[in-house]
Amino acid sequence: MPATAVPRLVADSSLSALVAGFIAMLTGHASGLVLIFQAGQAAGLDNALITSWIWALSLGMSACTIGLSLYYRAPIVVAWSTPGAALLISSLPGVSFNEAIGAYLLCALLLTLVGVTGSFERLMRRLPASLASALLAGILFRIASNIFAAVEAQTLLVLSMLGSYLLLKRLQPRYAVLAALLVGSALAYGLGLLDLSAVPLRLAQPAWTTPHFSFSAAISIGLPLFVVAMASQNIPGLAVLRADGYQVPASPLLSVTGVASFLLAPFGAHGVNLAAITAAICTGPHAHEDPRKRYTAALFCGLFYALAGLFGASLVALFAALPSALLLSVAAIALLGSIGNGLSVAMHDIQQREAALLTFMVSASGLSFFGIGSAFWGLVAGVLTLLLVNAGKPVERPAP
Repeated sequence: MPATAVPRLVADSSLSALVAGFIAMLTGHASGLVLIFQAGQAAGLDNALITSWIWALSLGMSACTIGLSLYYRAPIVVAWSTPGAALLISSLPGVSFNEAIGAYLLCALLLTLVGVTGSFERLMRRLPASLASALLAGILFRIASNIFAAVEAQTLLVLSMLGSYLLLKRLQPRYAVLAALLVGSALAYGLGLLDLSAVPLRLAQPAWTTPHFSFSAAISIGLPLFVVAMASQNIPGLAVLRADGYQVPASPLLSVTGVASFLLAPFGAHGVNLAAITAAICTGPHAHEDPRKRYTAALFCGLFYALAGLFGASLVALFAALPSALLLSVAAIALLGSIGNGLSVAMHDIQQREAALLTFMVSASGLSFFGIGSAFWGLVAGVLTLLLVNAGKPVERPAP
């Protein structure tokens, strides 16, 4: 870094940028860590592997966020795929973790190729937005519906979390998920459901998992993870940047995150992608009044990512101490917005509505054939329906 770079960074920084960066990191981790912990538990992973997973994701997100933001002088925030983590809750138990790592590598390779070849726009034109959104909504719906079982188990805890989320959604939407987590944690502690005595303060240790490639894991994890990453992370992430006036090129961003995902996969990372929700925290005027200096908010976010990764062991122990009803509830609450947006896009086009609905229903069903999960079959059902119903039909206007 040139000698003049540090004074410039100090001059461009502000307290609002630091706060925005911290909130961006906290918002992403508050919802995403729950899903990763659930996925790891569902797959029977021990705390060492889950810790390595979080370490790899956080350090990859930190390096990409800081590097890209400095290079382009734009608030480019990289995050893990939260919907991808939700997908893994149902997909990981069906394969060995070595096979899952092989599927992660396939997904990372596809993301890198899309970036290097510049085929991003061409690829997404071939996959209708309605089907991609329905696939996402179906995957997330199956996870979020667990909140109703949690209500039966811990009624006061879950309803208090939901109430705090809805109240903050009205007053300060960006803090709504965090409020639900904090209220749930405080109430769980007061009810004697939370024991923090076993939560240590120690550094995370990376753990290598040798990848093994299998067709079933590639189809049930690798390809759906790629589709979800493109549909729910990279497209919205680019849209957020460009909506706030940052005309950064798409291909280098995808290439860098793809390569980072490939290198980190053997340590458990399921992939890092462009952020959307957390990115918006750093690209708006509340991060810095000067748009040219908002990149510092992303830099602070990257630094907080690194700290979270280094102390991943403490984070894993903390989430292990949380009651399952709290974990299920905060995960469901964090996914409500994504489910709603997915369904809205999926149902908008009249001609593709039946195909999108079948994609949603099959993806949400948990259906499995030949060891291949419901996400893939939902996409197959949607594409076949689209071909059978709409082949040769004139295009109709969407309903207003």
